[in-house]
Amino acid sequence: MKIKSNPLIVTGIAAALAITSFTASSQSKTGLHIVKKHAIGSSGGWDYITVDGVDKKMYVSHGTQVHILSTGGDSIGIITGTNGVHGIALAKPFGKGYTSNGKDNNCTAFDLKTNKPITTVAVGTNPDAIFYDDFSKKVYVFNGRSKDASVIDPATDKVVATIPLGTKPETGVSDGKGKIFVNGETTNEVIVIDANTYKVTDRYKIAEGDEPSGLAIDVATQRLFIGCGGNKTMVIMDATNGKNLAKFTIGDCDGVAFDPALKQAYSSNNEGTMSVVKEINANQFKFIENIPTEKSARTIGIDLTTHHLFLPAAQMEATAPTADNAHPRPHMISGTFHVIEIGN
Repeated sequence: MKIKSNPLIVTGIAAALAITSFTASSQSKTGLHIVKKHAIGSSGGWDYITVDGVDKKMYVSHGTQVHILSTGGDSIGIITGTNGVHGIALAKPFGKGYTSNGKDNNCTAFDLKTNKPITTVAVGTNPDAIFYDDFSKKVYVFNGRSKDASVIDPATDKVVATIPLGTKPETGVSDGKGKIFVNGETTNEVIVIDANTYKVTDRYKIAEGDEPSGLAIDVATQRLFIGCGGNKTMVIMDATNGKNLAKFTIGDCDGVAFDPALKQAYSSNNEGTMSVVKEINANQFKFIENIPTEKSARTIGIDLTTHHLFLPAAQMEATAPTADNAHPRPHMISGTFHVIEIGN
């Protein structure tokens, strides 16, 4: 990945999207580096990781199951029967978690104390990203193929709304005040949903981002950090009006995390780096550095109590082309799946 030279600070709305080159010599450093690797080892693909710093647990999607580890790396349990699992949402006020099972078009509700499945909830086609919204006390499930969102009430484990989105949705977040934001990967926009009415109220265009996937929010400043894998760019947006405020070159991003205490956004990039962008204030942002991780470490979770980052990864090898697929994806070397822990 190529990084432009000279530190970049974008100031004010008038300077939105202004990019200058930045030099590595003048960049400040975070001191972040790989501190541990937590082996899981079983086969199968993976997607999201959810980290609960309060209860010191991490939930790692992997193939047909979810591995639960302590944030220290000890194995706690496995949730099975989650076919093609993508994400894990924690509805802690209800004592429940939910997995999005992409191949079965449903979600598994499980008990957060026992890790035992409670029930399954039918949702849209190919459920992918999922999160619990504290404001509305609902679980939002974003369905890739049916291009909609399913809203689950954890009190009843019933779908209370299905919201057409008109685009393939990726990651969603909440502003904590009644608005839900979700990336529209195929239309390069952020869709805004009213959590009270379950209606789409706005569609914010990502001016210089392509294929947005990762998304995080600073609820204090109402700033969205959008990781666009299509053109390896992070775009920062005003969540109140959709104005594009800044952009930075990162990598082939799939996940973004934000630390509200340190005011730093992190992008996990498939090439084997984690990009760090500092929020100086609501309208000033600075690219800090790229931290080496591993190739394939494309999703990310954050422990807000320790400020450590966790990235699932595995060793990959080339797959032989076939008559039907001249450029197949590389496949995972058996027994190499693990979680990278990054800290100071």
